[in-house]
Amino acid sequence: MKPRVGQTLSSTVDTTTVIVVRAPQQEVTLTCGGAAMVDLRAGGESGNGVSDPAWMTGTLLGKRYADDGLGLELLCTKAGDGALAVDGALLPVKGAKPLPASD
Repeated sequence: MKPRVGQTLSSTVDTTTVIVVRAPQQEVTLTCGGAAMVDLRAGGESGNGVSDPAWMTGTLLGKRYADDGLGLELLCTKAGDGALAVDGALLPVKGAKPLPASD
C-alpha cells in the first residue's frame, strides 16, 4: 500500500486507528498486531485479520509513531492491543522535541 497524508487506517485485529501524518514515496506494508491495516473508507474490511501474539504490545492514544528513514509518521487516534510495524520492523514512538533554553 502507498499511504497518503490524511488517510485513516484501522487495524483488523484490534481497535487501533491511526492517521497518516507523513507518507513515504514508496509502497510499504503497514501492520498492527501482525495483520495488515486497512482503509475502511476505501472499502477495506475490518475484523478479518489474525493477530500474532508476538506483535500484541499495544499502541498509545495521541502518540506519534515514526520511521524517519522512510519518511513515515502515524498519529494514533484510537489505542489498541497491537503494535504498529512497517515492512516487518516495529515502529517506535516518536520522541518529543526538546524545548529551547529560556535563559
